[in-house]
Amino acid sequence: MDSSLTKPLAVVTGASSGIGYELAKQFAQNGFDLLVTATGASINEAAQAFEDLGAKVETVQADLATYDGVETLYNKIKANGRPVDAIAINAGVGVGGDFATQTDLKDELNLINLNVVSTVHLAKRVVKDMVDRGKGRILFTSSIVSQMPSSFQAVYAASKAFVHSFSEAIRNELKDTGVTVTALMPGATETNFFHRAGLDDTKVGTDDKKDDPALVAKQGFEALMAGKDSVLAESLKTKIGGVISKILPDTVTAELNRKLTEPGSADK
Repeated sequence: MDSSLTKPLAVVTGASSGIGYELAKQFAQNGFDLLVTATGASINEAAQAFEDLGAKVETVQADLATYDGVETLYNKIKANGRPVDAIAINAGVGVGGDFATQTDLKDELNLINLNVVSTVHLAKRVVKDMVDRGKGRILFTSSIVSQMPSSFQAVYAASKAFVHSFSEAIRNELKDTGVTVTALMPGATETNFFHRAGLDDTKVGTDDKKDDPALVAKQGFEALMAGKDSVLAESLKTKIGGVISKILPDTVTAELNRKLTEPGSADK
C-alpha cells in the first residue's frame, strides 16, 4: 500500500544538520514520512539518510528568513496533498559578540527574521490547518537561554525567549482543539551553532562536554509525542541550569552567562 495513505507526515525545518537533522531522523525511525527544508543544497544529502531509515522524503530548499521562503515551504506543504501530523519548527541561527561594538546589525535582523518572524509566519499557516483537522503536533526549538538573559548573545537569547513565550501561549489557546504544542529547550549542544555564531573563542564554544544532538532530539521527539509543554534536554547539567534560572534573579544569570559567552573567555 502507498505509504502516503498509511504513514503520518512530519515537516522539519533546518533539517540539514544539528538538532534538526537528528529530529528528522527520529521521525523517520518512528514511522513518519518527511518534508524537510534548509537553506542550502545539503538538505538533499540529508534526505538520503532519512530515506535509508524507511521514510519517503521530499525536500524544499528555501531561506526561511524571508517571507517568500516561508511561503515557498507552505506552498510545498499544501501541494503535497497530505495533512501535516507533526511539524518541528527548528530552523534558527545565533549571533555572538558585544552588541555595542562587535556584532553586525544585518546579522541580528536576519536572526530575528529567522528565529522569530519565520516561526510566527509558519505557525500561522500550519496551525489553522491542524485546528481545522482537529489533530496535530507542533515542536518549537527554543533554548535554555530562553529562561535567562545571555550576555554576548543578547539578540539570540531574546529571540528564544519570544519562541518559548509564544509556544506556551498558543499551547493554552489550542488546549481544546486536538493540537499540542511542545517547546524543546536544549543547552549547549555539539553542533555547528557556536562556530556559525562567532563563539569559537568563548568558554561555551570550546566546551568539550556539550550535549549530544541525537539525544537532545530523542528527548524532544518523545516529549512531542507525549504532548508535554516543554522539555529541558539533554544532560543533567542543562536540567540543573534550567532550575537555577528560575531561582536566581536575571542580573545574576546574566553575569553567569557572561563568564561562558564573553569573547576571549576560552582563555580565562
